[in-house]
Amino acid sequence: MTTSPVENTSLGFRTFPNDPALLSDVLRPYAKPKTEYLKSATVDVANGLASAQGEFAIPYSCYIDDTGHLNSVEVNICFNQLMYYLIAKCIQEDALPAFRAWSMADYWAKQLPDMLIANFKSNFRRPIDSSSFSGEVSFAEFSERNRSKPVQIIDMPWRFWDANGGIADGEVRMALVNPPGMRFQADAA
Repeated sequence: MTTSPVENTSLGFRTFPNDPALLSDVLRPYAKPKTEYLKSATVDVANGLASAQGEFAIPYSCYIDDTGHLNSVEVNICFNQLMYYLIAKCIQEDALPAFRAWSMADYWAKQLPDMLIANFKSNFRRPIDSSSFSGEVSFAEFSERNRSKPVQIIDMPWRFWDANGGIADGEVRMALVNPPGMRFQADAA
């Protein structure tokens, strides 16, 4: 089931509100050990790009005693959850040309094995209260590689913040391996 977007067609801008059913499905891999940190998300689409804004809460760390702040492992998990939701929502709503060849069945088959972080950069500027904070991930640029396998590359800036001035930001390069609609092309000899 899709949700109705808020549209401003004169600017080519659409906002998709939180979709609890899709969010639950996207977070299914995080049920063990209870690391469903993303609580809600909205998606904005404009000019062939998109971003997702999310609300997060980490009641306890999945791997360490409480540090009192958001740490790099949890940032990576939170980035993944919001990124997965952003891609899923864009595919579900047929919102971006970059995912036009994808179906939801393709997404579910590729979510874990074929969506890879190729590069993760982070800057922790001020500690973030992990019990309640916000985040945003965006698509900045799409490109394709076709060497040994077809790969869709997505450059994605991200940022997380809390109500007390805590902030972290960075960039991720995602590699989507064997994306639908893209075929391997051997180099011409």
